[in-house]
Amino acid sequence: MNAQRVSHSPGPRAWLGLLVVLGPVLLVAMDGSVLFLAMTKISESLSPTADQTLWILDVYGFAVGSLLIAFGNIGDRYGRLKLLMTGTAVFGAASAGAAFAPGPELLIAFRALTGAAGATLLPSALAVLSELFTDPRRRAKAIGIFAATFAAGFAIGPVVGGQLLSSFWWGSVFLINLPVVVLFLVLAPVLLREVRATRTGRIDVLSVVLSAAGILLTVYAIKHGATEGLTATPVATGIVGIVTLGWFARRQLRLAHPLIDFSLFRDRVFTIAALTGLLPLAAWSAMAYLGGIYLQSVLGLTVLDAALVALPGAAVLTVTCIVTPALVARTGTRTALIGCHCFIAAGLLLLLVTSVSSGIGWYVAATVIAGLGYGISFSVVADTAVAAVPAERAGSAAAIAETSNEIGNALGIALLGSLAALIFRLQGPGVAGTLNETLQVPGLTAAVIGEAKSAFVTGLHLAAVIAGILHAALGAFALRHLPRAFTSTDDASPDPVS
Repeated sequence: MNAQRVSHSPGPRAWLGLLVVLGPVLLVAMDGSVLFLAMTKISESLSPTADQTLWILDVYGFAVGSLLIAFGNIGDRYGRLKLLMTGTAVFGAASAGAAFAPGPELLIAFRALTGAAGATLLPSALAVLSELFTDPRRRAKAIGIFAATFAAGFAIGPVVGGQLLSSFWWGSVFLINLPVVVLFLVLAPVLLREVRATRTGRIDVLSVVLSAAGILLTVYAIKHGATEGLTATPVATGIVGIVTLGWFARRQLRLAHPLIDFSLFRDRVFTIAALTGLLPLAAWSAMAYLGGIYLQSVLGLTVLDAALVALPGAAVLTVTCIVTPALVARTGTRTALIGCHCFIAAGLLLLLVTSVSSGIGWYVAATVIAGLGYGISFSVVADTAVAAVPAERAGSAAAIAETSNEIGNALGIALLGSLAALIFRLQGPGVAGTLNETLQVPGLTAAVIGEAKSAFVTGLHLAAVIAGILHAALGAFALRHLPRAFTSTDDASPDPVS
């Protein structure tokens, strides 16, 4: 499992370095969710199509997820601080571009560039923390703070976006990144030192291209099929995407220095932890996106009121992420990994009580209960991944952990969001491709509006049920296959999957 690390107490410089690193981490996480409540305003200003709306929301997550592994390896070889500085500067420039994008096409392009820059930040930031905090207990505490910040960014993104949109135009949700970017670029060279692993081998460019192309082609097929129907284009694109991903996976098994070390997945704990990184983010992002539309377009709340309704769940998620390391030390990682899926499944199923005319209370209860599970999962996954590998592979392991989060974030909207879009297309009044587009059509009768809202709620319910069932199944799988003696990746070495 882990190579022995030299332990010593971190000084003030290490803790200040942690604070500096948390700034970009918070921004990367917030940018994954800040648009959930902003899409109504963006739709009014830029008039994107249903397909463009989904791309605006999750092209960021797919850009991050597609490139995290590559940038984790690049940071290991060529310097993590250098990559952090470059990525943060590009992140700030792309955020400014997105804020003033005149149309949906350019907004999608700047969101993709922001995601590519974000992919440079997360694995290098987590690897830097592993160098700053070499004592396992303090490292676990630092990574817990890192995970809490990352989770808080996802959780408060919609709330911050809602607050800003109550007073400013939609581009303000991107401009808030700039002060943090400037502060990091000033302080990071002073408080952080350059670290790189002594590794050989070059980045396999073909693997980078295959992973990114496979993900994007497959997701495009899903989105296009859900919004426009299964025509020849999405079917052919989906087949090419799946074949490309298969080619990528086979190539990794033959490379001396692969982008993804699939041997890590022979460890059952690492495998379940990786799935726990992916599935909760998929459920959370989809429900936050669909929930924002439900609160505003179905129940008629203002963007500020919708943000306030989302606040209790965000607060519970963040606090849970902070206290989870201490709880895991007492109850064990096995209990945490199983319990998080139970909480999430229970919270998701509570959304079934919501309706076209009421459901605010049930929505708050659902997000609070699920928030307990989300917080646990966000906190456990990162430490498991980093502690499972030698120190020189910290960046790559961190990249796998964060990739599961980012791919889960994007897949939630792509798959569950597309499922909801499909239900709306099949059961809605047929006026437009989305609920927001439908409600903007002048002269609609009350019956048509009611039919459109009912179709959207049906899609929301079906997405919640499927996500809830998947979490219950993964929780049962963890209960069945995780060793009872397992407590954490630092002090246990579970048997490999047979």
